[in-house]
Amino acid sequence: MPPTPEQPHLNGAYYGPPVTKSSHRPGRRGGGGTCNPLTCCCSCICSCIFNLIFQILITIAIFLAIIGFIFWFIFRPNVPKFHVDDVTLTRFDLSPTNNTLYYNLVTNMTFRNPNRRLGIYYDVIEANAWYHGRRFSTVDVQGFYLGHKKENNVSTVFKGEQVVDVGNGVKSKYDSEKNDDNVYKIDLKLRLKIRFKVWWMKTPKFKPKFDCDLKVPLSASKGKVSSVKFERTKCDFDW
Repeated sequence: MPPTPEQPHLNGAYYGPPVTKSSHRPGRRGGGGTCNPLTCCCSCICSCIFNLIFQILITIAIFLAIIGFIFWFIFRPNVPKFHVDDVTLTRFDLSPTNNTLYYNLVTNMTFRNPNRRLGIYYDVIEANAWYHGRRFSTVDVQGFYLGHKKENNVSTVFKGEQVVDVGNGVKSKYDSEKNDDNVYKIDLKLRLKIRFKVWWMKTPKFKPKFDCDLKVPLSASKGKVSSVKFERTKCDFDW
């Protein structure tokens, strides 16, 4: 086996490419900026508060729904009923010169409470008479309390004169109805403020309304009387 050739002694000098010194840089989390602990904490607190508020609102809504269902199941509330039983129209003249409406109208009405366990306080009753979209009279009716399954008959008198706007064909409609057996389309609108009574408790005030579309025959006017009889009319209730 031939002897291994001796290596020449190195003098310690290095003539290769320079060796660069690597520096360690801390990595960035998620590729973005550094996280501020205070910002993260505030975001977490806000999220918790919003979730808590949402849960509270949902709980309140469910609670109110349960209470409402129990109330309905026990009391079975029904809306108030209202009828116009009879009317007497002795004057309904629209002046062709100054557009003044002269009227004398008496209405007999019935308020009925169909509920077995709820009483109704009629605190405010405002009766308005309209003719083809023109209000010509307003009367305040005395308030009252209506007990369970009770009725109350009320009479209202609309009498006087009022200048009305005869635009949009009101004058022609009046002439047509006058010539057509003196039957006039008069709307009776009641604006109410009522409260319900449950045992000893009273609810806050509500502001519903009754709307009655009436066909009112003229009873007497200088000897001319309509041959049409008034029909008892059920009125619509709206909250």
